[in-house]
Amino acid sequence: MIRVDRKELTRSEIVRVAANCFLNDGYTKTTVNSMCKKLNMSPGNMTFHFPTKEHMLAELVEMLCKYQWKMMEDEAKDGYSSIMAICLELLTIASACEQDEVAKDFFLSSYRSEMCMEHIRKNDTDRAKEVFQEYCPDWSDEYFSEAETLVSGIEYAVFFTTSDSAPLDVRVAGALRTILSIYNVPKEIRDEKIKKVLSMNYQKLGLDTLMKFREYVDQTTEQALFDLLKRKQIAQ
Repeated sequence: MIRVDRKELTRSEIVRVAANCFLNDGYTKTTVNSMCKKLNMSPGNMTFHFPTKEHMLAELVEMLCKYQWKMMEDEAKDGYSSIMAICLELLTIASACEQDEVAKDFFLSSYRSEMCMEHIRKNDTDRAKEVFQEYCPDWSDEYFSEAETLVSGIEYAVFFTTSDSAPLDVRVAGALRTILSIYNVPKEIRDEKIKKVLSMNYQKLGLDTLMKFREYVDQTTEQALFDLLKRKQIAQ
């Protein structure tokens, strides 16, 4: 008989259900009690693994960060430069937020969470160092970290909209000009990348990105459960 670490298995199951709820019903609307019912689990058992709903969101944000690296690698294979990939990422997330209230709720909740922002800024700082190093050769790690603090604020401003907000293409173009300027990217390259990214069908890209992230989360959580069972089987 295969013996499985119940703690690891339960944690993976919680992440799977949380992902389904947050990305389909909405983070704000989802309650711990509603997830407990789906898992047939007591609130006390759930909070043993994740003290708050925010801790579950942070787990998903970590997955999002890994997914962003995967997207950048895939786009590089399709001929996009790393700078273009970062521009495309901002546009597609902003477009998803514009078209899907659940997506908007997920991303805004993530950017409002101190716990999640630690993951986002660390991830984005690592990417910035890789992508913009040639334009910032004298920058220290602290400089890159400070730059990403500014960039994350700009990103939030693009995702958060009101009835008076400028159209999506205007907001994204302004944000990308500012972000690329922070990293000393020359004007001709900035203009070229922004023009190219805004010429794409970003409405479709936004919805496709959201769908693919949902699929990625499903595949990742299922693979984690499979790997856990396989690992325990080998250990026997």
